[in-house]
Amino acid sequence: MTRIPEEDRDIMEKAIYLPMVLIVLNRDLSVVENAPFKLKKPYLDLIEEALKDVQKELSEVKQYLKKNKLQVIETKRDDAFTMFMFIYKGYEENHNYFNPRIRNKVQELMEAYLLKKHLSR
Repeated sequence: MTRIPEEDRDIMEKAIYLPMVLIVLNRDLSVVENAPFKLKKPYLDLIEEALKDVQKELSEVKQYLKKNKLQVIETKRDDAFTMFMFIYKGYEENHNYFNPRIRNKVQELMEAYLLKKHLSR
C-alpha cells in the first residue's frame, strides 16, 4: 500500500510523462519541418503551442516537487516494464509501470495538449 496521497502521486507521475511528451513533440516538430507539406505553418504552430504548454506545466511540476521535497527516479527498465522510485517525505516506494501503459498515457496527454487550443475556441 502506498503512503503517497493520490494528488501528490498524480503530480509525481506527471514528472514521468511530461518529459516523454516533450521528446515526442520535438521529434514530430522536426518531422513536420522536413516534410513536403504544402502548408506547414498550421502544423508547426499547433505543435509549438503544445510544446509551450507542456514546458510550462513541467516547470510547475518540478517546482512543486522541489518545494515539497519529492523525487522521482527511474531505477530499472526492460522491454515490458519501467520501475521508478518515488521519494516522499523520507519514504521510498518503488512503482512498476507497464511500458504500453506509459505510451498510452503519453499519447493521451499529447492529444489533450494538441486539442486544447482547438477546443477552447
